[in-house]
Amino acid sequence: MEIKKITDKVSVSPQISLGDMADIKKAGFRAIICNRPDGEGADQPSYAEIEKAAKKAGLEIAYVPVQSGMVTDENVTEFDTALKTLPRPVLGYCRSGTRSATLWSLHEAHKRPLSEILAATKAAGYDMSGVASRIANGGKTPTQTGDAKYDVVIVGGGAGGIATAASLLSRKSDLSIAIIDPSDVHYYQPGWTMVGGGVFEASETAKTMASLIPRGVKWIKAAVAAFEPQNNAVILEGCVVVTYDRLVVSPGLKLNWAGVEGLEETLGRNGVTSNYRYDLAPYTWHLVQEMKEGRALFTQPPMPIKCAGAPQKAMYLSGDAWFRRGVLKDVDIQFMNAGGVLFGVKEYVPALMEYVKKYDADLNFFHTLTSVDGAAKKATFKVAKPDTDPTEITVDFDMMHVCPPQVAPDFIRVSPLADAAGWVDVDQATLRHKNYDNVWSLGDVMNAPNAKTMAAARKQAPVVAENIVADIKGGSPVAQYDGYGSCPLTVERGKIVLAEFGYGGALKPSFPSFIIDGTKPSRAAWFMKEKLLPPIYWQAMLKGKEWMAKPEDIKVTAD
Repeated sequence: MEIKKITDKVSVSPQISLGDMADIKKAGFRAIICNRPDGEGADQPSYAEIEKAAKKAGLEIAYVPVQSGMVTDENVTEFDTALKTLPRPVLGYCRSGTRSATLWSLHEAHKRPLSEILAATKAAGYDMSGVASRIANGGKTPTQTGDAKYDVVIVGGGAGGIATAASLLSRKSDLSIAIIDPSDVHYYQPGWTMVGGGVFEASETAKTMASLIPRGVKWIKAAVAAFEPQNNAVILEGCVVVTYDRLVVSPGLKLNWAGVEGLEETLGRNGVTSNYRYDLAPYTWHLVQEMKEGRALFTQPPMPIKCAGAPQKAMYLSGDAWFRRGVLKDVDIQFMNAGGVLFGVKEYVPALMEYVKKYDADLNFFHTLTSVDGAAKKATFKVAKPDTDPTEITVDFDMMHVCPPQVAPDFIRVSPLADAAGWVDVDQATLRHKNYDNVWSLGDVMNAPNAKTMAAARKQAPVVAENIVADIKGGSPVAQYDGYGSCPLTVERGKIVLAEFGYGGALKPSFPSFIIDGTKPSRAAWFMKEKLLPPIYWQAMLKGKEWMAKPEDIKVTAD
């Protein structure tokens, strides 16, 4: 435990443990404020456990949980109330102490000079210069006058965000547009399956963000802390405020590695890998090459996930490599799927099942990975089959490819833009927000019932761009998205089952069946995946060239 004194009455610290209470009491503290929400870390005691231990030690305690990077005005008010009711000195804690120090700084904003607050927190090891403007504003978020204003603000510099910016400029070149994204590197994530299969090099899937931002678009290299759509404002970490006439939200989703106990500690070693991470996809191929015998597990979590076919793509390409090396007979392939079907669109299942048989893979449905013991090479699954009581099994492995559970980013889930499940709430055809007319969303973060794939974003970006331009002109939405998604299922090296479908599982083939029949393995589809799609992504989609992605007009029906 590392206590950092800010004043005689208030100190802060990183996460405390149940065994720290005696030392906290001995140090003279009379109360504790917990500023860390439950469930942020696998080794984090719950607030209920901390509360029980604190009271046993004779300490009073209050719970003021704050989302990481998101100290709201309401949080500050709650902190004020806690300080007024608790005896002092008080110890506040969170994961690192930063949120607690920030709350104190904003609490003191109307009592002390800014310089004094910054000096006190700096002496304690916390730099509060990022919220200096907010402190200067009396601790309140200054949303009425932004630090910068744009016609269109786009949150997220991934496939959807950059493609939308480029499509907007191709329609209306005089727009002032800003893309907000803290990342230095932009990834072509569909390529990671090929990296894990030994086809691509990882470096081929990455370019600098600066090289891809469309000319004339402002790149704001920062993380979003909050949205205030009622004020047309996006609040960045450090309380910089960017305002807009229209907003596009496309930050992708969050890979919740911490949702599986023990997984983060063993990723990249002990035979545990994932093609869902740039740095781990090469390890997948390394493990496949090294494996001569044993058990290989391939896991798939509950939906929604991005590219729902990726977990089995890893299985097929691995099985193909073992088949070609002549070791497949000695490898036990197990596909552990939290869902109840191999693929959600039935027309593609027969072709996939042929490869399941070829690789002698066992399909285990309703199996959700809950914990991993990497050193012991054991994985535990919750088995929840319909009409049966859930059970738990532990399976030994020599290699395991994990697809992590996935959720909307924290700053989305707690925002006014989110639905009850945490995803941005849009009309599934126009991609316009259901409650805020000047907000649109696309990509993995929105709640339309489509597959979360790059191919979907390729179709969505022109729809969003077309409808924003129509809105600028004072008109109604003119373009609609039909739920299109594509999943090129790499069933073996050199062949792909090209699944293309829309809302409700309706087949949406891009080519005549005599060129590519998506329900059958195809060399032409593999050629497209390997040779054509990467340059189409870099040189067309991200540059506003809407090859085979022209938006569909909204169908008007007669009354």
